[in-house]
Amino acid sequence: MTENIEPKTDVPDWLLPDRVYDVLKWVALIILPALATLVQTLGPVWGWTWADPAATTISAVALTIGVIIGASALKARAAKTE
Repeated sequence: MTENIEPKTDVPDWLLPDRVYDVLKWVALIILPALATLVQTLGPVWGWTWADPAATTISAVALTIGVIIGASALKARAAKTE
């Protein structure tokens, strides 16, 4: 006779560990915007025709990471208040 074992369902909705959250936050808020600014500033000086698209792409990646970590932080805060 086999028993029907239910899977554990207490996994949190926000799955970013604190260390990953901290690193992503630092990358999204400091590193990527600084890199985008550097590329955009040096592009015209050095004749980089790809500077504007690269800076826009870097900024979009930073924004996406920011949204992901922001959503994770909101879910974590909501889970703590429940």
